[in-house]
Amino acid sequence: MAIPALPHFLDIESMSAEQFGGLLRLAEELKHARARLGRNAPILSGKSLAMIFEKPSLRTRVSFEMGMQQLGGHALYISPQEVGLGSRESAPDVARVLSGYVDGIMARVFDHHHLLDMAAWGTVPVINGLSDFSHPCQALADLLTIWEQIGQLAGLTLVYVGDGSNNVATSLLMAAGKVGMSMRVIAPRGYQPEPALLAGTDADVIVTDDLDGVVGADVLYTDVWTSMGQEAEREARLGVFPPYQLNQALVARTRNPGVRVMHCLPAHRGEEITDDVADGSQSLLFPQAHNRLHAQKAILAHLLGGVPLA
Repeated sequence: MAIPALPHFLDIESMSAEQFGGLLRLAEELKHARARLGRNAPILSGKSLAMIFEKPSLRTRVSFEMGMQQLGGHALYISPQEVGLGSRESAPDVARVLSGYVDGIMARVFDHHHLLDMAAWGTVPVINGLSDFSHPCQALADLLTIWEQIGQLAGLTLVYVGDGSNNVATSLLMAAGKVGMSMRVIAPRGYQPEPALLAGTDADVIVTDDLDGVVGADVLYTDVWTSMGQEAEREARLGVFPPYQLNQALVARTRNPGVRVMHCLPAHRGEEITDDVADGSQSLLFPQAHNRLHAQKAILAHLLGGVPLA
């Protein structure tokens, strides 16, 4: 049976396990094709992507722009000042205008509802490049990396340490449930996932503030303690999170000499992760950053190019 096509890429929760798995396989196929042939087929020739940014970006902008270029298409960067999303122009109006110019919209926003409004009012696919709620592009690249590095996803245990309420943790929880991974979230009280989110995932999840929860981890994952938009909370957070630093002692505490370490970047080195871990032999920080390109290409090839999921 054919896997149904996705109309948008807004969050992982709204797609089936088959759709998510199909995107992973397509990303792997596109990555291998470029490595083997030195190029990808120009399946997005004549296609264009508008990229709306409310937040600064390195990986998101470059991976989407290069992804469009490598697939034969064109990407257009739109700065925060040019749109004023939700203030100068409403999200529905922006989506309706851009739908007459481009073949897809990628938006990196604060308010997740802006993405939902654009998807509802526009007539082209909308991609979540990051929102306050979720970061599905990152989770797709992360699971592609784990699959490549370890050779499987089902049955693995991913342990996320730090702010368990942020958008990256949310998307990892959703993604784990699609591929049969177990997940543990180790976070201080007040910074743990919402019960409603846990109820909505198919993953086997344990949430705790006890660092002994890292024992047996296959993958240790962390993110910044203070995300963009939370700067006013920085001092308070710096008083809470230091025990949850991903350092050599925490890696050793897993009792797994083969444990892998991940971080979505940018990293505040010396805060949530130490240099020796970030740059150590067990680190996957840069393979996962590079896989943003291939994950994004899969999303673009499917949504803008009509490449079916298999």
